Amino acid sequence: MRAGGRGRAVLRRTVRRPGALLGLAVLLVLFALAFLGPYISPWTHTDVDYTALRQPPDARHWMGTNRIGQDVFAQVVRGLQKSLLIGLLVAVFSTGLAAVVGACAGYFGGWTDRVLMFVVDLMLVLPAFLVLSVAAPRLRDRSWIALVGLLALLGWMVTARAVRGMTRSLKERQFVVVARLMGVSPVRILWRHVLPHTASFLITDATLAVGASVISETGLSYFGLGVQPPDVSLGTLIADATDVALVYPWMFFFPTGLLIAFVLAVNLVGGALRDALDPTTADGVAPSRATVSSGVTG
Repeated sequence: MRAGGRGRAVLRRTVRRPGALLGLAVLLVLFALAFLGPYISPWTHTDVDYTALRQPPDARHWMGTNRIGQDVFAQVVRGLQKSLLIGLLVAVFSTGLAAVVGACAGYFGGWTDRVLMFVVDLMLVLPAFLVLSVAAPRLRDRSWIALVGLLALLGWMVTARAVRGMTRSLKERQFVVVARLMGVSPVRILWRHVLPHTASFLITDATLAVGASVISETGLSYFGLGVQPPDVSLGTLIADATDVALVYPWMFFFPTGLLIAFVLAVNLVGGALRDALDPTTADGVAPSRATVSSGVTG
């Protein structure tokens, strides 16, 4: 099937699922809120209104203010933006690393496979949350990009093993054997023939990994190990408002509600993409790496 025909078929199967459309609509709204919100709000996340401490939502402060008079809407928008950026970058880096390692291990075999899989197995036995709790405090004085690298480094191993298995099967296919006999370089074979055939799995896994990464970042920030003040994320906002959730609910429920909405929307879209890209797995597949890592690092 041509790429255009396959793309139309995937789109058609995806839009037939009401959950996918709902999830996509929610994601579009959240991304618009995160990246356009700062331009429509008269406040920034660092502004302080000393005349409105812990004020409920009103026409001046759309989501109220916190304990020191900062606008909750501006802070939630900033926190959502930071959490989304971290989630997207972690998903891209970890999925890309998994694709490269898994494809190389599966295609070359031999010592390359043994060494790479030894590294994967070694990383898998490390307790992810313990590693994060030890390493994250040492990154507090660095940019949040260091947090992205740390989360990505601990979230690619399960996907790499899956890609390795798929590559070992693909390298015996006729089109790969013919390319090898024609003298095509291994790098070109991997790029042109092997990785495109794993794209369905990688796209689905990366989509779900965004939600898992946001949960991981939120958990770390909640415990003070992630994004550091004066910057904010959904995790820091939830942590700051936990003790007053029942007294000043707008400080807690707005960031918490956006986090829940985002994770649910990502899972709806990811599940629909999984079924649309690979209809043979529509009745059930093994858990992806994103699902596993969310339970480990979230």
